[in-house]
Amino acid sequence: MPRHHLQVPAPSAPPLRGHLPFSDAPGVPDPIEVTSRWLTRAGRPWFPVSGEFHYSRHPADHWEEELLKMKAGGVTAVASYLIWIHHEETEGDLRFDGDRDLRRFARLCARHGLDFIPRIGPWSHAEVRGGGLPDWVLARTTAPRTDDPSYLAAVRPWFAAIGAQLGGLGRESGGPVIAIQIENELYDQPGHLLTLKRMAREAGLDAPLWTSTAWGGVRLPGDELLPLYGGYPETFWTEHDGGWPDTCRKHFFFTHQRDDEGIGADLRPTTVRGTDPAAYADRFPWATCELGGGMAVAYHRRPHVDAADIGALALTKIGCGSVWQGYYMFHGGTNPLGGRTTLQESHATAYPNDLPVLTYDFQAPLGEYGQYRPSYDELRLQHLLLAEFGERIAPLESALPADGPGGQHDSATLRWAVRTDGRASGFLFVNNHQPHEPLPDHERTTFTVAFPDGEPLTLPTTPVTVPSGAYFCWPLRLDVAGLRLDWATAQPVCTVADDGRTVLVLAATDGIAPELALDATTVAKVTGAGTGTVRREAGRVLITGLRPGTDALVETETADGTRVALLVLDAATARTAYRGRAWGAPRLILSPDGVVLDEERDEVRLHTRTDAHPGERSTLAVLPAPPHPPTVTGATLKETRDGSLTRYTLFPDPETEGTLLPDPSFTLLRPPGPPPTPTTGVLHRASAPADEHYDAVAAVYRVDVPGDIPEGTLLRLHWTGDTARAYTRAGRLVADQFFSGRPWELATELVPPGEPLLLKVLPPAAGAKVYTPVAASPGVAEVTGAEWTRRRTWTLRRT
Repeated sequence: MPRHHLQVPAPSAPPLRGHLPFSDAPGVPDPIEVTSRWLTRAGRPWFPVSGEFHYSRHPADHWEEELLKMKAGGVTAVASYLIWIHHEETEGDLRFDGDRDLRRFARLCARHGLDFIPRIGPWSHAEVRGGGLPDWVLARTTAPRTDDPSYLAAVRPWFAAIGAQLGGLGRESGGPVIAIQIENELYDQPGHLLTLKRMAREAGLDAPLWTSTAWGGVRLPGDELLPLYGGYPETFWTEHDGGWPDTCRKHFFFTHQRDDEGIGADLRPTTVRGTDPAAYADRFPWATCELGGGMAVAYHRRPHVDAADIGALALTKIGCGSVWQGYYMFHGGTNPLGGRTTLQESHATAYPNDLPVLTYDFQAPLGEYGQYRPSYDELRLQHLLLAEFGERIAPLESALPADGPGGQHDSATLRWAVRTDGRASGFLFVNNHQPHEPLPDHERTTFTVAFPDGEPLTLPTTPVTVPSGAYFCWPLRLDVAGLRLDWATAQPVCTVADDGRTVLVLAATDGIAPELALDATTVAKVTGAGTGTVRREAGRVLITGLRPGTDALVETETADGTRVALLVLDAATARTAYRGRAWGAPRLILSPDGVVLDEERDEVRLHTRTDAHPGERSTLAVLPAPPHPPTVTGATLKETRDGSLTRYTLFPDPETEGTLLPDPSFTLLRPPGPPPTPTTGVLHRASAPADEHYDAVAAVYRVDVPGDIPEGTLLRLHWTGDTARAYTRAGRLVADQFFSGRPWELATELVPPGEPLLLKVLPPAAGAKVYTPVAASPGVAEVTGAEWTRRRTWTLRRT
């Protein structure tokens, strides 16, 4: 029987404090500080969750709701590149209007309690033309991204414009700006980074945190910038035939190595150089800004990233010791159409990769048009854990077992770690998932964690099988309102107050039976065991046999009469969990729909998922239930009991129900011609077909879009080919896609009401140096099916 043992080392010396030149604005009520191991806010350990959302890649009319979706997903800080070329494509024509309205975006973050992190560049990368540097800037200097006077002369007014936009939005004014990133992925110019920081401050910009990306052996200017790290489950920037990169594989192991020398390695020397990353570990906490929330596709390499890939990587980073979960991207977008050129990274601008002209969906948790993806649910479950217990987790150090995996190709040894206080408690992390190469089941598994203080914990009492693909976090000696949970073979989610008791919500893992072990000295009595059985054993109260679900509620009382309940949800239901203030009080909400908690308007909004089946009813279960059922316009609410929760199901009124749309009508106007001859560009990578091929040899389809199509409807196309573009009847490009085997979704708002959408699909050539997860047949360019996917929004208000 596999017995996994970990000897917890004695706690480290207290972290360094006050050693870094970072300071918050005087007099703020929640000052932000940085120790050598974690961050603090208002004097307490702080575990931020940041998500990237590029305002200039999304319609401004939708910003507010998308920000609220991010907040509901557990994001506490919104990061965004300020992409210079999007604002000043032509010198002197500096625009901050419409979708470029930086100030409005930052103020919306503040309005809804979200921190804001501007990544001011000047060079951003972000898969943008020139890395975000306008063509006119590159034309006037031979030494961009250095202290070349002609380059700095161009940067200075750009920083001044940013300063004006963010004026009055700093911490000293109660604003949302908590951090500012200087440049991006600049590994060998520490002096230039310091110059840029000085220039930004001269432009009126300031924040408690100044940051820099730190992968690739970066050289930073002393302690002036907080190094931030990243890690992706897949890449578009490696070779088409290179397989799954080892630099991605490493992120599915528990390790204390922070750097990822693979990110952006095609834009710099691949040999890691500069400062030893270990030197930063003694002075800075392990913080991230680019954990892969998905992955873009390039023409030559088009990877798939699944929800479990994203979720397993993110949870593993927490187990490794991360104290700041930062995702790139959390919300996808669309490149603006340039006035002079297209604005994507391409071979035409000497970059190694050809990217689509418009789409920057990134397979993100929230898609290009705000679609909910399964990865949103995976990450939200972890973010609920951090929202509830991040203050406890942040100071905990990561400890690894002595008999861990022997290398990055060891697929036989179970991967696990413990975040611990070095004394008697912590959290146990397990990852048994990685992309491409499934890991085996680990049968009859137990864990022994030997703490310096207190008895070792060996759990569970009955060995379990850790299934292939599982990843989870279990609590070790977790105190909940005076009740000590020695362990649970279920992941903590959140707590909520209900009827004078504290309810700890936990998420079961498919294939692992939940077992709750309570310290008997903290339990006066168990007043209800839900679907489980209770026994006393070795100073503990053990609850086993629970059938996870909304009725798996264990009721206890502590020695002082405090009521504490433990609710163990099944894995699928747990991924429908949201927590926040709704109708005037903190509540747990379970819903398969997307849930937005709009505290300002005192509303809960349900967004139906694009994968909902026709006839499915929107529904949510609530704990605690409000005193009176909420009201909703256009539907009748039916109230039922769902285990420990109250469930509301919406039945649309007949006049608002509407009718199912007929399947889209798509007509082949012209069959494809012969595939374009493959060409290569930078690094001999395959180049995307030229514009003229879409007119010459593409298959052309017309899709009729009804004039009365409901708002929020998406067109989902099933197709095969090489690349595709969508145009209005007037010939304006509105969407594009590189084939990777997945359906293509387009917003019907892209075309004027009642006008058709024209699709041009190019066939792939035989022998092209292109990687796709699903192979396309050479010479074939075809739309094989289509459907409308309607996204409805229901607004529930307090009665």
